Amino acid sequence: MTDPFDVLGLERGATLDDVRAARRRLAFDAHPDRGGDELKMRAINAAFDAAVAHLTGRRPLDGPSRPTPPATESSAPGRSGGPQSDHRRRPRERVVPGGRRVQHDAPSFVIEALPAEAFEALLVVTSWIGEALVDDPPYLLEVHLNEPAPCWCRLDLVPDAGSSTVSITVVGFGGQLPPDVEAVRDIWVANLNDLGRLES
Repeated sequence: MTDPFDVLGLERGATLDDVRAARRRLAFDAHPDRGGDELKMRAINAAFDAAVAHLTGRRPLDGPSRPTPPATESSAPGRSGGPQSDHRRRPRERVVPGGRRVQHDAPSFVIEALPAEAFEALLVVTSWIGEALVDDPPYLLEVHLNEPAPCWCRLDLVPDAGSSTVSITVVGFGGQLPPDVEAVRDIWVANLNDLGRLES
């Protein structure tokens, strides 16, 4: 098996953020929707999955891979896919300096649109459920959410075969625990589906 860190152009000591940044950088040129090569994009995606699984302790680099279940279908065709349905995959939670709890869910859900269009949809939904703090189109959006509870939320978008995979990071405000990251995901997905119905 090819070392996923080599495929991504990274050293073995790379962090999850390094892995995400490398995938984003490589996908920019390799994605078939941008004139790239489908086989190369598949190799990048496989390397990304293997590196993330290794860094999160789900699988050693030389261990057997686990099958990936399909994502659920959306009730709003052409706009937003439902959350991933792998019940074995659980969001990660950690405590950072200052005692703040951080929850991370990667990947969290899929939007059936390229990142530029997906980002615009997320901005519209942001105006319904919170306020944009940092928007770096089309791959990064940081939001002060009001629902399901006040929190800081970061969305990272990665192109994936004509769609966009979205990862969520959530941090609570003022020493409060963050809302459950799966509840935050459900808020985004429900509102994206509502937006899809409005535009239909």
